[in-house]
Amino acid sequence: MARIGLVAHDDKKDELVAWAKTNRDKLALHELWGTGTTGARINEGTGLSVTRLLSGPLGGDAQLGAMIAEGRLDALVFFQDPLTAMPHDVDIKSLNRLATLYNILFAPNHKTADAVLAAL
Repeated sequence: MARIGLVAHDDKKDELVAWAKTNRDKLALHELWGTGTTGARINEGTGLSVTRLLSGPLGGDAQLGAMIAEGRLDALVFFQDPLTAMPHDVDIKSLNRLATLYNILFAPNHKTADAVLAAL
């Protein structure tokens, strides 16, 4: 069982929920963690159990980053909106950097998420 972090920018939440629905049976085999709103939306849309952290801008991104640094997360699915400026851009960059630094599976979009899930 892998520990998977799930995050999506506002304009990508529907896409992440749709991806989670399509992959519900595979995701159900893993321990899922999500930032506040994203975790709630996935839970409501799929029935999957997602341990919810704080909302991303309120510290949820930082909580996931800490989990990565502590070796408590195996993969991160983070559907990002590259065309919208985010007020908490520093947290987002930190999360991306930590996923890279600690060499965990990292998916910033739908196609990469498919590959990450297949790898687990």
